[in-house]
Amino acid sequence: MSNPLRYTGVLAASLLTACAHHPVVPLSPHAPTPTVVIGYASRPEVRQFVDNVVQKDGLDRSWVEHAFAGAQRRQSVIDAITRPFEAKPWYQYEPIFVNDARITAGVSFWDQQAAILQKAEAQYGVPAGILVAIVGVESYYGRQHGGYPVMDALTTLAFDYPPRAPFFQGELEQFLLMCREQSLDPLKPMGSYAGAMGTPQFMPDSYRQYAVDFDGDGKRDIWDDWADILGSVANYFHEHGWQPNGLVVVPAAMKLGSTPPEALVPSTAGTLRQAGVVMTSGVPDDTEAVLVALQEEDETRYWVGLHNFRVITQYNKSPLYAMAVVQLANAVAQRRAEEGHSAPP
Repeated sequence: MSNPLRYTGVLAASLLTACAHHPVVPLSPHAPTPTVVIGYASRPEVRQFVDNVVQKDGLDRSWVEHAFAGAQRRQSVIDAITRPFEAKPWYQYEPIFVNDARITAGVSFWDQQAAILQKAEAQYGVPAGILVAIVGVESYYGRQHGGYPVMDALTTLAFDYPPRAPFFQGELEQFLLMCREQSLDPLKPMGSYAGAMGTPQFMPDSYRQYAVDFDGDGKRDIWDDWADILGSVANYFHEHGWQPNGLVVVPAAMKLGSTPPEALVPSTAGTLRQAGVVMTSGVPDDTEAVLVALQEEDETRYWVGLHNFRVITQYNKSPLYAMAVVQLANAVAQRRAEEGHSAPP
């Protein structure tokens, strides 16, 4: 098994302790926003969408129309997407996802799934700790899959959330294709308010591209099959360029009197050093790097994210998310080491 500290470069003396998915935030503090049911099937833009997927993808018209006839507009979906966790400062975001309960559950989960984790790490080069942290952050190790019908969530966002309508229309098309391929009723799968599905919370396009049948049973089950779940997450990272045994982040600081460069702008370690960023000398100047600024209650703490950090942000673009994954992976690995846990022979 790989060194649990290798992929973070350094285990902070005190963890930056912190995902499931964003909760529904009601507009009123006294009562949740009621679900508003609006018929989608008769809307002109939906009829045009149906025409497009029938012509482009060869989907059966009556089957697609049945899906839209059963889809409901959910105001709670729009409320949730406009108030994401990632809008919080780090000192509020952090304790949501890395805390004693989630660390303890992560240790137990790692022990239960040790053989699958070892196989996935060997095949794809992604550390077991990172895989544990992803499913720990995304769904609390499979406990929280989301309570929205995926068809409702995607349809609401595709046609009633203009800021990201093209993206969600694309995901809705991918979802319908996925349901046809897997012989699923589009009105049955459940997921998050954003349409993310299963334990790893894959969007439909990610499912179609990266989900794998890791145990060879002929299905790609990211809801209940831990082999497929962990193998699919590992494959996602592998396909996005994860560097085995590579660093993820290293702690950093600013030289006195220096103005921090803009955070999250792609750069190199050498360029950041020239701008006054201090980091470990083990990172060569030509290394891909970004400055990560985390807002604590009374100060800003800096890290430098390297190539594998960027890979994590392909899973979720938020740097807070990526740091939560790194810190949860570290915390679980450290707890296992302290308690003397090991993988079965």
